Amino acid sequence: MSGTRNKHAPAEWQGWSLPVASFLSIGMALAASGCSSVPLREAGSLSSYSRLGPEEGRVAKSRSFADRSALLSATTVSIQPARLGPAAAARVHDAEQERLVSNALDRALCIGLSDRFRVVGPGERADLTVRSTITDIVPTGTWAAGVSKVATLGTSAVLPVGVPRLPIGLGGLAVEAEAVDAGGAQRAAILWSRGANSITNSPRVSEIGDAYGLANTFAGTFAQILVKGETQSGVHLDLPSGQKLKSQLGGAPKYAACEAFGRAPGVGGFVASAVGAPPSWTDKAK
Repeated sequence: MSGTRNKHAPAEWQGWSLPVASFLSIGMALAASGCSSVPLREAGSLSSYSRLGPEEGRVAKSRSFADRSALLSATTVSIQPARLGPAAAARVHDAEQERLVSNALDRALCIGLSDRFRVVGPGERADLTVRSTITDIVPTGTWAAGVSKVATLGTSAVLPVGVPRLPIGLGGLAVEAEAVDAGGAQRAAILWSRGANSITNSPRVSEIGDAYGLANTFAGTFAQILVKGETQSGVHLDLPSGQKLKSQLGGAPKYAACEAFGRAPGVGGFVASAVGAPPSWTDKAK
């Protein structure tokens, strides 16, 4: 059967065996349906939920609010370290792992907000103060993540396309956050949740593997709301600024206040993610 050709397969697959082509087709079908679901619910940490809009999104679900004039007139921002709500804390069995997720969120938020705001440290006067609560963490199935990564690495050298991640053991994250002004009035807020999927989220052999990556995704979403002064819907693909690229590659952040959350793992972090290593191998919570 090794020489069997499949006339329905893409041209790049011609010459590959029917079993291989069938395996790829099945893998893509599984990936299309493989997505963890994380409920979007109020956890009680926001000062108000009354102005949040309707639920939006299918992959990432959110309800958000933005006071455009107040956000665009602000020039300085302070970031309070993210907290873990009781439900999230009960899901993770290692305090150091919890801190890695919350610290990754704070660091990415600090880098994103630096595009427009001057980030100041705790105790300094700021036009806006951001506070976030991780309300839920769906642990990644480490066994499934390991099998998926071995399969991906083992087949990438011999197959014309990558094999999607197994649609089991997928993790997820839920966060709620707000920005308040110097008087304590809420100027922006968001409820956000997202589960990992088989195509875009690379498996890492850690119970926080998916939550760690999704913390960066959330931070990017909320930072854009504050920077642009408006809620975001749909997919937005903006080129990263120079300061953001530098910080993501492990360089010094634009503002010293961001050093409180440590520097991004940089190239080492990208390599670790590519091979499925736990976040703790290259990142340390401050």
